Amino acid sequence: MLNRIVPPAAPARPLAAAQLADSIGLGGYLVTSALYFTRIVDLSPTQVGFGLTVGWAVGFLAGVPLGALADRRGPRGVAMLLALCTAAALVGFLFVRSFVPFVIVACLYSSALCGLTAARQALLAGLVNAADRTRVRAVLASAINGGIAVGAGLGGVALQIDTEEAYLTVLAIDAVSLAVSALVLLRLPIVPPAPAGPKGEPKLAVLRDRPYAVVSLLNMLLQLHIPLITLAIPLWIVARTHAPSWTVSALLVLNTLSVVLFQVKVASRVTNLDSAARLVRFAGIALLAACVVFATSGYGAPAWVAVVILLTAAALQAGAEMMQASGSWEISFGLAPEGRHGQYQGFFGSGFTVARMLGPLLVTTLVMSWGTAGWVLLGLVFLGAGAAMGPAVRWAAHSLTLPAQNTIA
Repeated sequence: MLNRIVPPAAPARPLAAAQLADSIGLGGYLVTSALYFTRIVDLSPTQVGFGLTVGWAVGFLAGVPLGALADRRGPRGVAMLLALCTAAALVGFLFVRSFVPFVIVACLYSSALCGLTAARQALLAGLVNAADRTRVRAVLASAINGGIAVGAGLGGVALQIDTEEAYLTVLAIDAVSLAVSALVLLRLPIVPPAPAGPKGEPKLAVLRDRPYAVVSLLNMLLQLHIPLITLAIPLWIVARTHAPSWTVSALLVLNTLSVVLFQVKVASRVTNLDSAARLVRFAGIALLAACVVFATSGYGAPAWVAVVILLTAAALQAGAEMMQASGSWEISFGLAPEGRHGQYQGFFGSGFTVARMLGPLLVTTLVMSWGTAGWVLLGLVFLGAGAAMGPAVRWAAHSLTLPAQNTIA
């Protein structure tokens, strides 16, 4: 299983090692941050939610310019710098004890993290042949999920200890892991800055690329499955089903292990834009099926029946997540001009930021307020976005001169 997480040769191996390092810290942060901000920093849940929303909004705006900076200055150096900036923001969280400093640090953290994601994608594009990028990106996803699982375990220990020192230790580990990931990138060769574009070309050309914007929007809609598994489903289980509370953890473990074990295999089905769009369409279908199955768990079924239904739905959701991710990686790289991957990946990745920022409110409102109708409506959104991806990709491919292997039938 190790070679599913760490690839056998450079340059993919240092990239995976860097992702594994900082995802361990990220897992701890995800598990403990909410309680840390409310119980230790003494912020209200509303203040925490508002501050993080502002932070992700600023990160959304910063992703493209920071990605463009990676194109102009070279992605390795910019990625290292942004990893250190993200670590510095986490150190800042150790010392905030009031609302305004919390919002400021949240903005720094989100901006640096969004820029770091774009810079790493540009670095991958500069080091890995186009035909291998999706496969390598799948290995990185397995490494990330494996690291998050380890970090979540550390975070669980901190929650059990439930002291200020325990929470501070987890945040410190996250900061150190990001610094380590920056140092690991030194093992990679330098990717030279992209040459200047044609005279008169806007510095942020992606902002005028309407086909790519449509593709990114559709991918953002599909990424609403992220708050689905992390927030809406736990609330649904507790409030609307007879399933025991440990089912929440079981579903998260199932999701994480599925990605670690099978993401690379699913990604092997993607060979060009045509197969990528097709896999995204299947993801939309699977997400609709998952939503319908999740809805049936709330009809008063006995506990063991509810658990079986939820596990079935979670398996469908995990499969859809892997198909959506694999297809979107190929699409995001294949439709971006060479030398502009930083800004294009920054823009494409902003869909994840928006899903993380607005998705929790949208998804929980649909599921918890509308019940079965909300589940079905959400599933139809997934289905429509997946079905529309093929025509959108063909439109974007038509507007871009693509290598022969990336043409779409």
